[in-house]
Amino acid sequence: MRLYRHTDEVKQSARGSVVALGNFDGFHRGHQVVIGEAGRLARAMGLNLTVVVTEPHPVSFFAPMAPAFRLTPFRERAQLLDEFGVDQLLVLPFDKDLASKSAQDFVLEILVGGLDAKHVCVGYDYRFGKGRGGGTDVLGWMGEMEGFGLSVIRPVTVGLEGYAGEIYSSTLVRQALQAGEARKAAALLGHWWSINGRVTEGDRRGRTIGFPTANVELGESLQPKLGVYAVRVHVEGDDRVHLGVVNVGLRPTFDKRDVLMEVHLFDYEGNLYGKHMRAELVAFLRPEQKFDGLDALKAQITRDCKTAKIVLAEPENAADRLGHPTLERYLQLFPEPHKRAR
Repeated sequence: MRLYRHTDEVKQSARGSVVALGNFDGFHRGHQVVIGEAGRLARAMGLNLTVVVTEPHPVSFFAPMAPAFRLTPFRERAQLLDEFGVDQLLVLPFDKDLASKSAQDFVLEILVGGLDAKHVCVGYDYRFGKGRGGGTDVLGWMGEMEGFGLSVIRPVTVGLEGYAGEIYSSTLVRQALQAGEARKAAALLGHWWSINGRVTEGDRRGRTIGFPTANVELGESLQPKLGVYAVRVHVEGDDRVHLGVVNVGLRPTFDKRDVLMEVHLFDYEGNLYGKHMRAELVAFLRPEQKFDGLDALKAQITRDCKTAKIVLAEPENAADRLGHPTLERYLQLFPEPHKRAR
């Protein structure tokens, strides 16, 4: 996948593509339909598939002090799009200039002048431009004037128990994670949700009780329900998938006040400091709690590890049950195009 930070970087040979517009935070099943249908058209037209996103998220720009809410920080979102089969990713810096750009200027400068888009795909509720003044109506009549086609993807509804009939959204995923429903969040996403970050130095207290941990700050990532989870972990520079447990929380036994992810891997030896780590939350095991002393804490961690190994061995929690989605798989599952509003 080719990554661009500005339309000036897009070579003439890379212009003239099918473009999917959106933020795609979480890259849930609804997002996959928007980009999947753009990919279907790109293949039929013999063109590249281009996705346009902004960074940072507009909410972070307008409300920098708001609680962390991101489901997929930029690094993971780019990886998901790459693995899906996107040919080109244009990441527009969301700054004062972009925030003040009118919807019409966005179309003329970015879609037409910068990308020479031949067809555009968006979700039914897509908004853009200054004050979110542009929507599918603007894209429609400007497409007719400027010569690009438009596909507006109708709402994609959920078939999961408890959510049946609701529309896939990042909000539903956040609600599931904040309730500790890791597997339900994964089902909504179509892939396992993870916390990403670099391992930082801690107080090394875990080593003293026989359970060394790697500390990862949540950063911009959403804070899920605090507690202990069974996880699969991917470590930078290591092709293996490691199993383990994580505690996401305040570590009340040691009177800490900052939320941190502490990762204990069952089968890893070596130095993790400074390495990037991605921990897939597979199942919630228990809420965070305060212990009377280290012996009680050690006994509980032993029980947590035993439970996690059982949970991670369950067929429904297999890594390939919800692997990263791809365009090939999407087209196989949905040989007919999704219904479009236009």
